[in-house]
Parts: sequence; C-alpha cells; structure tokens
Amino acid sequence: MEGLTSKRLVVLASGRGSNFAAIADAINSGQIPRAEIVGLISNKKEAPVVELAQSRKIPCAVLESNAFRKEGRFDRSSYEKELLKILRSLNPDLICLAGYLLLLGPDIIQSYPKQIINIHPSLLPLFKGLHAQRQAILDGAKETGCTVHFVTEGLDEGPIILQKRISIFENDSEESLSSRLLPLEHETYIEALKKLCGS
Repeated sequence: MEGLTSKRLVVLASGRGSNFAAIADAINSGQIPRAEIVGLISNKKEAPVVELAQSRKIPCAVLESNAFRKEGRFDRSSYEKELLKILRSLNPDLICLAGYLLLLGPDIIQSYPKQIINIHPSLLPLFKGLHAQRQAILDGAKETGCTVHFVTEGLDEGPIILQKRISIFENDSEESLSSRLLPLEHETYIEALKKLCGS
C-alpha cells in the first residue's frame, strides 16, 4: 500500500542482495503492506544486488567506496558526505542495512537516529563483528540465530528489535550454518519491518 501511510525504505547493500530481494519481494507480495523501497545504495558497482534492484525497477545509486581512497586509505568523511546527499534526496523513514560492508560513521547515524536498522547473524550481544557463525562454532555454542537491531555508533550494539534462534549441529561448518541461517534472516528482517511499519 503506497501513499501517506507507506514507510519509505532505503536499502544499503554491498553483495549478493538476498536480504534486499527478500524484503523487496515481501513488499511486492503484500507481506509488508505499509512500506515501499524508494532506493538501493551500493558501494560496489559490480555487486549482484545492483542487478537485483534494476530487475525490480527500484532506483539504484552506486557510490563506489574504492573511488574514495587517498594514499591507500579509505576517506570515510568524504564518502559519507556524498552518501548523506543521496540519502537526503531519497528522504527515507527507515534505512535498512542488508549486507552493507562499511561501518557507518557518526554523521550518518546522528542524521537518522532510530531510523537505521541492521541484521546480524548471531544472538546479540554474542558474537559481534565479522564471521559471527565461525565465532559461534569455535565457542562451542549450541545455538545461534539472527538479530535485527537499530544501528548506533557502537558496533552491533544498538537496541534489539527482533531475534530468532537456530540450533548448531555438531557437524556444522561455518558454510553450512550460514546456509541454514540465511532463510531465517529473511524471515526475521521481514517480520521486524512489518512491526516497524505498522503492518
């Protein structure tokens, strides 16, 4: 359902885009009736998510992070000034991180307080950061899951919106656990957005 009651979503993604596709398809099928994706922003022009957005006729902006390197270092400040311009032009109610591989700096986070959400493949506050599934297996955990949370300046520290759990099997590898967890991520993100969009 579009119009005044629809929440305007902007998705930030860097990779294959499975969470982006799940959200877009859930909106299209009416599972999240009070939302519309008004734009995708990717920091990689070759990312498969760009093609997924184009095939769904969702406006797509590519802001190549590699173009913001000075003397081999990423110039986050310059990059985020440009990112902020794009975000402001799209006027989002919610910014959804879906496999976005850059940490957001304080300027972005402070510009959109309690409007940026992320999904992380663990039961936060456990196993923050990269390779969360590997961390869980190495720790000997019996279960893990995924968490949709608001983004704050602390890594994976924002208030939790929704969590779902999955068992870790004795023979699980990082790859097998990640594969089993992915459908649960899609389900959890969709359910969290229904909650946030008042659906």
